[in-house]
Amino acid sequence: MIYQWLVFAHILGIFGFLIAHGAVAAVTFALPRQREVERVRVLLDLSRSVSVVANVSLLVLLAAGVAAGFMGKWWGQGWIWTSLALFVLMSVSMSFLGSRPLDPVRQLVYGGKPSRSGASGQISPDPSAEKQLAALLAATHPWLLTVIGGGGMVLILWLMMFKPF
Repeated sequence: MIYQWLVFAHILGIFGFLIAHGAVAAVTFALPRQREVERVRVLLDLSRSVSVVANVSLLVLLAAGVAAGFMGKWWGQGWIWTSLALFVLMSVSMSFLGSRPLDPVRQLVYGGKPSRSGASGQISPDPSAEKQLAALLAATHPWLLTVIGGGGMVLILWLMMFKPF
C-alpha cells in the first residue's frame, strides 16, 4: 500500500514538474519574437516565478521515486539507473542550453542586476541595445530544448513502464 502511495507521489511530482516547465517552454518560444523590453521582463519574471513549483515538484518526484525504487527493489535493475542518468543528462543539457543563454538577456533588461521583482534597472531605448536584445533572444534554442526534454521524458516513461533491463 505504501509503495502505491510513493508511485502516486512520484507521478504527482512529475505532473507538477511538467506543468511548471510547460510555462517555461511557452516563455522560451515567445521570447525570440519580443522586441519590447517590458514584455521581455514580464516573460522572464513568469519563467522565474514558476521555478518554485518546478523545484518542489522535482524534490517530490525524486524523493518518491528513490523511495519507491528501494521498496520495489528496483535498484538492481538497469532501467532505473538509465532513467536516473537520462534525467541528470537532460537537466544538465537543458540548463546549459536553456538557462545560460537567458542570463545575458536578464542582465541587459534588468540593467545588469536582475531582481526577483524585475523592478531594478532600465535598458536604454537606444537602437544598439534593442539590436543587442534581439541578437541575444535569437540565440535561444526552444526547439532543441523541446526535443531534449520531450524525447528524454518519453524514453524515461518507456523505461519505467516496460522495464526492459
